[in-house]
Amino acid sequence: MPAPLCLVGLPAAGKTTVGRHLAAALGRRFVDLDAAIADAVGEPAAALVARDEPRFRRVEAAALAEALAATDGPVIATGGGAAAHGDNVERMRAAGLVVELAVSLAELRRRAVDGPARPLLDDDRAAFAERARARAPWYRRAHAVVATDGRRLDEVVAAVAEVHAVWAALPSARARDGYVMGLPGRAHPVLVADAAPPADELAAHLDGRTPALMIDGNVAAAWPDLPTTLGLAAAPRVIVPPGEASKSFAGFGVACEQLVAAGVDRGGVIVAVGGGVTGDLAGLVAATLLRGLPVVHLPTTVVAMTDSAIGGKTAIDLPAGKNLVGAFWQPRLVWASLEVLASLPPAERQAGFGELWKYALLDGEATWAAVEAVAGWATAPAGAPPPPAFAEVVRRAVAQKGGVVVRDERETGDDRILLNLGHTVGHAMEAEAGLAHGVAVALGLVAACQVAAALGHAPAELTQRVVDALATTGLPHDPRPYLTPGALARLGADKKRRGTHVRFVMPFAVGRCAPVELAVDDLATILRATAAP
Repeated sequence: MPAPLCLVGLPAAGKTTVGRHLAAALGRRFVDLDAAIADAVGEPAAALVARDEPRFRRVEAAALAEALAATDGPVIATGGGAAAHGDNVERMRAAGLVVELAVSLAELRRRAVDGPARPLLDDDRAAFAERARARAPWYRRAHAVVATDGRRLDEVVAAVAEVHAVWAALPSARARDGYVMGLPGRAHPVLVADAAPPADELAAHLDGRTPALMIDGNVAAAWPDLPTTLGLAAAPRVIVPPGEASKSFAGFGVACEQLVAAGVDRGGVIVAVGGGVTGDLAGLVAATLLRGLPVVHLPTTVVAMTDSAIGGKTAIDLPAGKNLVGAFWQPRLVWASLEVLASLPPAERQAGFGELWKYALLDGEATWAAVEAVAGWATAPAGAPPPPAFAEVVRRAVAQKGGVVVRDERETGDDRILLNLGHTVGHAMEAEAGLAHGVAVALGLVAACQVAAALGHAPAELTQRVVDALATTGLPHDPRPYLTPGALARLGADKKRRGTHVRFVMPFAVGRCAPVELAVDDLATILRATAAP
């Protein structure tokens, strides 16, 4: 029995038009939820929602339940607010595939000028933007996002069909809780599981290619049987020495030479097992060796599972700063095995929460509460496994980053740069003081809040809230000792710098952050003032 496919997103995102064409392409029945509501009540959905929204939501929930229960797996175009009310989005997820059609506010308004009446779009600009922002966390509950700005109808339909094909190929248990990166031509699953992938499941994603393993030295020592579990016992193996020093031209050269010496050819695929260092290095090797090989990421740290393994960024460092040489290279699969987190040293575990608090600050109160609920694990004794609720935290982070990447894969707009929250100052402190990445990001979050407060963009209470959150997870929360002249000088080497300015991600409140053009000298002056005794 085919599973239903639900399209969610803002009004005028194209759900009805895309849904109708997608249903034809897949040979499915099409259900326009607003049309079903109109048939049920005898008046247009827009009229009912304007006159009696509570009744509209009740009728909407009933119409959705009927469509989801159908045995023919219809394509369902939902109304703009359907996913944000009651338990609708969770019922959609339980029944089948949920895809958000993403559209920028500017593009959405352009499309709606000559369209039908839409209550959300009839609001004034500020109210519309606020309602759209409030709905965004609900849309992030989708299994995938497909961006629609600047794309033809047939391109969007093909991208959703590709997501559906990737999702439908997964075992049902994986599909229900999985995420699919909706990049056209490069859609791939990001899975969060209790254990490492069984050999047969991993092999299915290698597409008959010959695997070569790049594995972090600490992981290789702690999990000696892992290559056998993965079905890679006979694969060529490159041991990546732990530590940031491996992300260098020297480390890159050694890895390439070892793989070539082992006979890796154009029919190969790189399987990267480790944290951010191994993933970044392996990704760059895959992007460049033999002019490009596929890569699969099996991240083993919190930072890698929620950040570095997702999105296709690969890099090595230069003495001038982190990640200054790299490429965008999307993987075929990301598989986060939570069982390996029990082997993390407590300090590494705590560092991972630096990225988790970043996502909470970006996403909103629901994700903040989810991170708070598992914060005790950060300071638990060595060897403690993550609590069951930690899987949901990782999935929320994956969805947050995945949606941003799909909208702005190569960071040419204002979406992907949001993921740089805490990183502008954090990277400078990391490079200067040799801090762990997650620790530097945590300190960078505090610095970002302080800068926002100094410029009048955020209340001082936000800084204190972030400080308190970091403290509960054992993270340092006073950036002043690290804002040395050397660290401040490194701000000029930030990758987001354009001339004399940097695009600095400013936090206004939990769930409200945006990039702001800021002169590097002004940023340094503000930070210098916050670091003064």
